Amino acid sequence: MNKTILAIGAHIGDMELTAGALLASCAVSGGHSVTLALTAGEKGAPAGADVAAYRQEKIAQAQAFMRDLGGETIVLDHPDGLLPNNDAVRFEVCDIIRRVKPDIIVTHHACSMHKDHMACHAIVTDAWFYAAIAGFERELPPHFARTLYYAENWEDAQDFKPYVYMDVSQGFALWEKAINHHAFTVHGSFPYKEYYSHLKRLRGIEGRRQYCECFMIPPEQLKLVKTLEDM
Repeated sequence: MNKTILAIGAHIGDMELTAGALLASCAVSGGHSVTLALTAGEKGAPAGADVAAYRQEKIAQAQAFMRDLGGETIVLDHPDGLLPNNDAVRFEVCDIIRRVKPDIIVTHHACSMHKDHMACHAIVTDAWFYAAIAGFERELPPHFARTLYYAENWEDAQDFKPYVYMDVSQGFALWEKAINHHAFTVHGSFPYKEYYSHLKRLRGIEGRRQYCECFMIPPEQLKLVKTLEDM
């Protein structure tokens, strides 16, 4: 699978948890993966910790995760909890899409308990469009990522309806190892690694596979085209 995947989250860790096994499966299949965090998620610093120092720890953990996958991580310099939902950020993301040239983009579903997640969804959906249109003149030429997926996240559960069951069995072991770099997923107050490990297995059972990650797609793409020969 010689594909390039760009996974864009509001915070470091969002995409590594929800789409990390897809990224790992891409890696073991000869593809290339990039994570882009619009903020570092530094406001989740443990009690008494220095927020600026915690931000650097989070960035180092994101880099370590992607080193295990042979990929790249990008972290923008926007404040956690205050992600600006404007065209300046959209064009930042647009430019990264044009540089990375992904076949697949993964980001947040529209509804969330986190305002940064909802802002990220709106930013990425528009940036995906901006990146594809030559009329938006930027330093790099346009690029159209043919596939846009919205990841399954317990914090974005409202109105999420699984549509694509992606078999990630071949990358699960790599993901299970790499996610340990993100300390909050194994040592925090919520058992993130355990939750998402079990979710991937549950979705795998539903999809008649070992492990699956589930995604929504834009509503306008919900079309199943068949001919009589397909029946």
